[in-house]
Amino acid sequence: MKACSFVSHPSLLIILIVSCLGVEVRAQLTTDFYATSCPTVFTVVRREVIKALMNEMRMGASLLRLHFHDCFVNGCDGSVLLDGSNSEKLAFPNRNSARGFDVVDAIKTAVENACSGTVSCADILAIAARDSVVLSGGPAWQVLVGRRDGLVANQSGANSGLPAPTDPINTIIAKFNAVGLDTTDVVSLSGGHTIGRARCATFTNRLFNFSGTGAADPTMDSTMASELQTLCRGGDGNATTVLDHNSADVFDNHYFINLLNQKGVLSSDQGLFSSDEGVAATKALVQTYSSNGNQFLKDFVTSIIKMGNIRPLTGSSGEIRKNCRVVN
Repeated sequence: MKACSFVSHPSLLIILIVSCLGVEVRAQLTTDFYATSCPTVFTVVRREVIKALMNEMRMGASLLRLHFHDCFVNGCDGSVLLDGSNSEKLAFPNRNSARGFDVVDAIKTAVENACSGTVSCADILAIAARDSVVLSGGPAWQVLVGRRDGLVANQSGANSGLPAPTDPINTIIAKFNAVGLDTTDVVSLSGGHTIGRARCATFTNRLFNFSGTGAADPTMDSTMASELQTLCRGGDGNATTVLDHNSADVFDNHYFINLLNQKGVLSSDQGLFSSDEGVAATKALVQTYSSNGNQFLKDFVTSIIKMGNIRPLTGSSGEIRKNCRVVN
């Protein structure tokens, strides 16, 4: 937004304030940003996401995760999609883990064919995340759009700022707070793990020698621990398991029911309920969401819209990339 200077004449001051407010309003994300410039964008994105999920249902979780990992680094600017030596794809939380880039490429191609040079890659991620949730049986919401794409990736920011599956709960809360999200957002957005899978490398710390005990994490259900030990023993860490056992492909509150029964896969998941750090707020929310699925879905929608508003580039900032992998 342009800077506004003070003037002495009252009528000129009123005009200037209105002018500045007008720039502020135009810079905000809206649901109808593409109503004239690309009215079919939501239909085009939905069609491509349907194709991707028909090919692999897990892709819904992957696209949702890309939106999450994008917004936590540099704000929601599509930086997670950039290739290059400083690529966020090469950061530890994303390496051999973040996926769905080829699907984003396909969506971008389809959108460009409909409306060339109009829709940002950052907005494509936000729309695809919503569609992934809806097509997995989750809630719908109106996606705010009007983001522009960033010009640089931030690999070091991805390494330091993204919540890790082995982070203590207080550390995760602090990382959320750093981007303007609160404890309710931590728990409701963690509920996105009701779909998707995790690699052994992200939870083997809980299976074989937890905290030097030579045994599994005592906050993990013993039967599940045994099953996961069999899956992960002697492998390269890339074998995967579902994050929400018995409800892997449906976006619901079953994830929280699992936490009550010590069936969270990641320590960052189970810690929301079983942490010894005294985070009473996360435990209370887990209990609420486990018994009230509608409250979880409502809070999830509020939180993901809030997350999608983390430092977006608007107006003349950034650009509209022609290829999501490289700047123009």
